[in-house]
Amino acid sequence: MTLLFTIIAFVFALSLLIVFHEFGHYLIARLYNVKVLRFSIGFGRPLIKKYWGRDQTEWVIAAFPIGGYVKMLDEREGEVAPEDLTRSFNRKPVTHRFAIVSAGPIANFLLAILLYWLLFMHGFSGMKPVLGPIIPETPAAMAAFESGETIVKIGSEPILTWQDARWILLARAIERSPNLIVETLNQDGQVFWRKMDLSKINADDLDADFLKKIGLNIYQPEIKPVIAQVIKNGAGDRAGLLPNDEILFVNRVKTVWWKDLVRQIRDNPEQLLVMEIQRGNTKISLNVTPDVAIENGEQIGKIGVGPKIDRSRLENLLVEVSYPAGTAMIRAIVKTWETSVFTLQMIWKMVMGEVSWKNLSGPITIADYAGKSAQMGIASYLGFLALISISLGVLNLLPIPLLDGGHLMYYVIEIIKGSPLSEKAMEIGQQLGMMLLFTLMAFAVYNDINRFISS
Repeated sequence: MTLLFTIIAFVFALSLLIVFHEFGHYLIARLYNVKVLRFSIGFGRPLIKKYWGRDQTEWVIAAFPIGGYVKMLDEREGEVAPEDLTRSFNRKPVTHRFAIVSAGPIANFLLAILLYWLLFMHGFSGMKPVLGPIIPETPAAMAAFESGETIVKIGSEPILTWQDARWILLARAIERSPNLIVETLNQDGQVFWRKMDLSKINADDLDADFLKKIGLNIYQPEIKPVIAQVIKNGAGDRAGLLPNDEILFVNRVKTVWWKDLVRQIRDNPEQLLVMEIQRGNTKISLNVTPDVAIENGEQIGKIGVGPKIDRSRLENLLVEVSYPAGTAMIRAIVKTWETSVFTLQMIWKMVMGEVSWKNLSGPITIADYAGKSAQMGIASYLGFLALISISLGVLNLLPIPLLDGGHLMYYVIEIIKGSPLSEKAMEIGQQLGMMLLFTLMAFAVYNDINRFISS
């Protein structure tokens, strides 16, 4: 059921983004009176086909829904009737062709703005930006942050949630800000201004554990070592652990809090652990051997159990965020712009070797995120769709032949030199573009498989 749900969430997301992208091309083509022959969602054999409109455009849903295209009348791709010559794409002025091609990525940015607008009006939950233990010998420790402080502002940006803090800190780390001012509030209501130096952050630090690399942890309330759930066929299940078991000792070391139990398990993959357990009114002893898992290239232990959490304490750490329509629209535009710029910065740093190519994700990872975000609720799924729409828009604007950005590059050259590139030059460009895209896809799929095997 989870796999089916993931597939449905992924296919819906992909279809929505493709439809908007291609519809951008279609609308501007019609605006400039270019005859559209086919509007296809997907490639390969048509599954559904319908002719519609003044030009009897062929609307198609094809067998392979990864991608799509708008086929326009073009003398370079076949004979054109004399009465339709003025409606041929290749006969249009370069400015018109530029507008038609750029309309696809622009449609993705507009879709992202719409999705963020809906998200900000609908509202979303987030963790309050309260700091947990500060990791020694890190930029946060050097700046004298203290556990229990709440981040109020980073630079001039107000911070409402932990997600806000992570996003802005990551953006500033990309820029390697040497004197980032962070405003915090301690538990007594005192305000502090911390100066954090992110200039020495290197490429290997910009990963999923980025905040820990700069020394910050999210605050987590102390949780007793009481089991709430046991995953079927996990190490804990095989050893006989049950919900409501309280772990008293592990290898004769007292477990006061859940984090003590986690530490013992993580540090002992495939090593026998003797657990003393309070089960009801009875104390028992069980032998548990943690399964091995790979996390950030290191072997850790896992037994497949979850803690019993006091929901009231957790809810005190949550904040609900929503905005009126006007403010939501402004924030949606700003968010789309900032995310687009950040995406370009990451791509550039990958090209320059300043950021690892391991950050590149492919269809498997995207599908996984689609399923997980959809399961978390409408707010998470809207945010996911907006992010992927921006990524698709930015990717298509890259000056790589075969992509929209490659065509736009040709048109810029045509405007500068006063005539189109030769067919030979464009053919060579297409071949190079195909090789580059194939290489990028191979990298992305390799990273996906590596993440899947390591998880």
